[in-house]
Amino acid sequence: MAIIGQLFVNGLIAGSIYALVASGFSLIYATNRFLHLAHGTTVAVGAYLLFALFSVLGIPFFVSALVAIILTGLFGLLMNRAIYSPLRKRKASNIVLLIASLALLSLTENIIMLIAGPGVKSIGWLPTKTGIHIGGAIITPLQIAIIVISVVLMILLYLFMKKTKLGRDMRAVADNKELASIAGINPIRISDYSFMIGSAIAGVAGILIGLEQNLFPTMGVMLIIKGFTGAVIGGMTSVPGAVVGSYIVGVIENLGILWLPSGYKDAIAFALLFVFILWKPTGLFGFNKGVKDA
Repeated sequence: MAIIGQLFVNGLIAGSIYALVASGFSLIYATNRFLHLAHGTTVAVGAYLLFALFSVLGIPFFVSALVAIILTGLFGLLMNRAIYSPLRKRKASNIVLLIASLALLSLTENIIMLIAGPGVKSIGWLPTKTGIHIGGAIITPLQIAIIVISVVLMILLYLFMKKTKLGRDMRAVADNKELASIAGINPIRISDYSFMIGSAIAGVAGILIGLEQNLFPTMGVMLIIKGFTGAVIGGMTSVPGAVVGSYIVGVIENLGILWLPSGYKDAIAFALLFVFILWKPTGLFGFNKGVKDA
């Protein structure tokens, strides 16, 4: 039972990171209706910005983290304004936008590699501490912080989407862009905000990953696959659903190594992805149109 408890805790930790990635990805998808796979490299940008500001320039950690999150949000805005918006003005299809996102993913990874080098980097802000025993499982204070920060941020995002005018405008654009335009909502402005907010959340994910693990230029590829899987399971157009789906991915892939070698964790996530794409493409909480429960 102790091993099951430990694997479940590991799943919650992984799911918390996937949820941050998936929620930003789902927010961008719901309001723009194309797969922004370069969202994965946005996570890496956030992590490397923290490394540059804190480890290289020596700026205090919390200032570095805040600046990294803001700059990551602006990086998302830049991608939208410089690449996606011009393509949409030319009536580019979703396939073209998908290809552009893959090109952005590769380009950004190579820029990171050019600037920071291909080697592994470490932020090293917190010293390694002895884990806390909870119900037979061991969890470190940093891992507890990752779960708490992720849950709090998801709650804040949910309240933002429900209670603020901008959040309601985003939901309206996601539900029906044409009707939202008739009602006086500017879909271009909403698109910009969705990229900024979604990318800033990805920056938080990058920072949390950077504190616990090493950094490498291609770190965002597998993260966007896991985040995309979580979004598909929960419902691509449902931000809360994407969060739930991400925790499902994290827990199942970790519990799965009870029967399979640990190297098959990624294969478990891919298997879940194919199952939902084939048999329930709208996900557990998704709708054919809109983010009615976001």
